[in-house]
Amino acid sequence: MSSKAKTYRRRRVVAIVIIFFIIAGGILWQANSAPNPEPTPIVPTIQKDDSDRSLAVEELTKLPVKDRAPKTGYKRSEFGSGWASWGKCDSRQRILARDLTEVKYGDDGCTVLSGVLDDPYTGTRIEFTRGTGTSSAVQIDHVVALSNAWQTGAQELDADRRKELANDDLELIAVEGRANMQKSDSDAAEWLPPFKPFRCQYIARQIAVKIKYTLWVTPAEHDAMAGVLQTCPAQRLPAP
Repeated sequence: MSSKAKTYRRRRVVAIVIIFFIIAGGILWQANSAPNPEPTPIVPTIQKDDSDRSLAVEELTKLPVKDRAPKTGYKRSEFGSGWASWGKCDSRQRILARDLTEVKYGDDGCTVLSGVLDDPYTGTRIEFTRGTGTSSAVQIDHVVALSNAWQTGAQELDADRRKELANDDLELIAVEGRANMQKSDSDAAEWLPPFKPFRCQYIARQIAVKIKYTLWVTPAEHDAMAGVLQTCPAQRLPAP
């Protein structure tokens, strides 16, 4: 091979190598300069498959809209004396068992001794341990506060039906204790879960409870619910 041919061959090889590195460098630059996708938030959920359920925004239109009735006569005992018993268990233990993961039970096979809650109200994870100073970290919330229920139709129900409402799985969820205390007896116009991704489920569950127990909503409550559902028109009611 002549020296001229060898020189041409070397130049060709060098050119190919240079082109390769240019292409590889461009690919790496694009990969490094592309924005990192936002992580998908983990939204705590207590809903099972609800694909056959009605749209919450449509069901809201079916609820009567009226002012609150007087709170006169309201007592917690109007909804039963504490949690109802279900065999060995009561409503609190049943909801803890439903909403917590990694659950450990007591010798009775019912009492929840520990577990993990992905709190739907705050979006935080809570390591729950049963005990005098620790049990209150996770509380069971009445999604429709009983005081609100009383002032929007529950006082017209009989005692058995009110007790059923207060212990209905549809009405109860395990949540962070502080958030539950902050909510107190507020309705949707006065309080919403701080964790915004859960608000649509929260409102849908309130609507489902109010429909089931023939309650109504106040004008402000209705508008607050409608405002939340504008952000999630495909939200469906949870299954009973």
